[in-house]
Amino acid sequence: MAARSLDALIVTALPNVLYLTNFTGSAAIVVVTADRVCFLTDFRYLTALEGSRGTPRECPGLDVVEVAGSYDRSLADLVTTLTPGRAGRVGFEAADLTVARHAWLTETLAGQGSQAGLVATEGIVESLRIRKDAYEIATLREAARRLSGVAQRVLAEVRPGVSETEFAFTVDTRIHEAGFSRTAFDTIVAGGPNSALPHARPGERILSEGDLVVLDFGGVYRSYCVDLTRTVSLGPASPRTREVYEAVRRAHAQAIAAVAPGRSRFDIDAAARQSLTESGLGEAFGHGTGHGLGIEVHENPRVAQRRPDVDPQNDAVTSGMVFTIEPGAYLAGWGGVRIEDDVLVTDDGVDVLTDVTTDLIEIRWT
Repeated sequence: MAARSLDALIVTALPNVLYLTNFTGSAAIVVVTADRVCFLTDFRYLTALEGSRGTPRECPGLDVVEVAGSYDRSLADLVTTLTPGRAGRVGFEAADLTVARHAWLTETLAGQGSQAGLVATEGIVESLRIRKDAYEIATLREAARRLSGVAQRVLAEVRPGVSETEFAFTVDTRIHEAGFSRTAFDTIVAGGPNSALPHARPGERILSEGDLVVLDFGGVYRSYCVDLTRTVSLGPASPRTREVYEAVRRAHAQAIAAVAPGRSRFDIDAAARQSLTESGLGEAFGHGTGHGLGIEVHENPRVAQRRPDVDPQNDAVTSGMVFTIEPGAYLAGWGGVRIEDDVLVTDDGVDVLTDVTTDLIEIRWT
């Protein structure tokens, strides 16, 4: 904020509000100054903020402003008091505040005699979130341990004869049983030709013998997200299935081996992409190799191909970053394979947080 000459920063994106304050509710605005954290919320959340007998405060150390009516009206009143009689610079999150809200705030502040100017900002809080501290790393380690247990149960339960939707419900049930508060995204169960769709939605298709099945699922544990994918064969795998699977597994291993502090995120992606290209499957890999994990299931860093028009910097990963490694190969009309794990960049290299075999699993049943 000081580098941008900001007197205050309005934080409206709820993931950023959670990161700064530990608030897990659905409605709040934070205004940060050099020496205050002003927290605007309504009566529904005051008990959680203030705590009660035997219950600690959810968000200690905040200057709480109760919103009695409109959030934006309360925000305008607060900004006016924070910059009395002078042309203060107040940042707002350009990626979150709508044009309509910005116009209303600008007009209302002027009408109240405030000389504060609203300044668009990008990534101020997100730049802090990208590198995890010790508490966050411990939380993500435990979440990954639990998700690995879910995967081991799920891989033992998948069978022909159930629909993708039915088995997705089973996966979601296992996620909740493992202590996650919710799934991190809509669970993917994609069998047969549907496995060639990277973000397939479970449907009524019945899982059948001979199918490749992509299982992609995640959970939210103490507000932090983890994510894992495995691909299995229902019954003995064909030679082509083995060939494609092993190519993806090599790319997955090559990408993980490329992770180290100081390495470019684009180079990590290139390691997976080059491996698949050498296997004749480069054109079958159309998405990025990984995405950051944290309060959101998709956040920075993005491990993807460099785009010269928007990626001028050769961004290096640093210790404390947590992201997925998830190369895949997708062949329309045949099927697809994806293998995904969660990794932590350490001072010495990389630590794979999820722990599930990457061997091709051929599901057998009686």
